[in-house]
Amino acid sequence: MRRSQRSGPAGCRIVEGSLEDEGARRALVEGQDVLYHLAGLVAARKPADFQRVNADGAAALAAAAARAGVGRFLLVSSLAVTGPSRPGHPVDEASGPGPVTTYGRSKRAGEEAVRASGVPFTIVRPPAVYGPRDRAFLALFRSAARGFAPLLGDGTQELTLVHAADLARALVAAATSAATAGGVYHAGHAEPVTQRALAEEVGRAVGRAVHAISLPGPLVRAALGAAGVAARALGRSPLLDGDKANELLALGWSCSSAALRRDASWSAEIALSEGLADTARAYRRAGWL
Repeated sequence: MRRSQRSGPAGCRIVEGSLEDEGARRALVEGQDVLYHLAGLVAARKPADFQRVNADGAAALAAAAARAGVGRFLLVSSLAVTGPSRPGHPVDEASGPGPVTTYGRSKRAGEEAVRASGVPFTIVRPPAVYGPRDRAFLALFRSAARGFAPLLGDGTQELTLVHAADLARALVAAATSAATAGGVYHAGHAEPVTQRALAEEVGRAVGRAVHAISLPGPLVRAALGAAGVAARALGRSPLLDGDKANELLALGWSCSSAALRRDASWSAEIALSEGLADTARAYRRAGWL
């Protein structure tokens, strides 16, 4: 069966299909030197959905790439695979405690499947990504524009962030460097930020002084658990639920990107204040803020 193909922006060839569509996978990998696999599921009604997309989907695409002789398979994974950090101690690619959510475990399974496929690979585990057109941080920007920001716990949680433009450069660098073949890398800004400091920076980006409201951990966990149950009862896939609370209430999500700097000469260039201001402007242009 011939798959639908059409031209996209900048000369891109668009192959319509899904990760479960063998014909689409074949058409997608045919003749490619480098394959970037960014597809993933971040919200699901049940654990099997995470496994189907993040693990089985990655396995199927990697196998197709191996059969097609693709030169490098760049898998975009997640810092959730490495696991949370302790204050003042960013994790490296091998030092974390491992996944603390079903999502993180499914991404780890995807990594293992790519390694087992036989395709030449590189794995990049980004931390939290922000920037124009991203919606994950939109709620925080909207809250800050109203003059307040919720903090999960006491606001001291340490975070590594990366602007989408910096991450795009990281993926190209990781996929095209000979030294990164077979490696696993973080790609984040060198300076971590606390959750409280991030809220204040977002406030500056939107031009408002922000009043931070600390939400006790037990209250957050109970509220997210109830939200997850309600969403599933309505047939929805909850982005926030009791399982996600294991990530949101961790002491930190800071990581070192020294390995990618060493092997691909990459480092994040966009300062947090600059990146947040850029994001706020883009949100306003889109009518989101």
